[in-house]
Amino acid sequence: MDTHRRPPVLDMTPEGEFREPAPPPRAGTLDRILGRVGGIALLVALAAGGLVLAAVAIMFAALALPVLLVAGAIGAGSIWWRLRRARRQGQPVHFVVIRR
Repeated sequence: MDTHRRPPVLDMTPEGEFREPAPPPRAGTLDRILGRVGGIALLVALAAGGLVLAAVAIMFAALALPVLLVAGAIGAGSIWWRLRRARRQGQPVHFVVIRR
């Protein structure tokens, strides 16, 4: 048995009927204003977080672009060098395309 839970409170009249819980106090003007300002602040924070995530994604893409260009240049240079060497040795150059 879970001993950490509080048992429910049953408020009964001497006749055995349940009493209705007391209505919560009515929110004042300041509470309503603070609730609205808090909601707007939360929306602004979410929008700013989305902009930060977009900026980080653009930054990572910008960092990956030079790596992509260097790797492509190395690959193209390697293929060019192998084709040049094959032509000098008189070997025919064949391109094979595999389709599934």
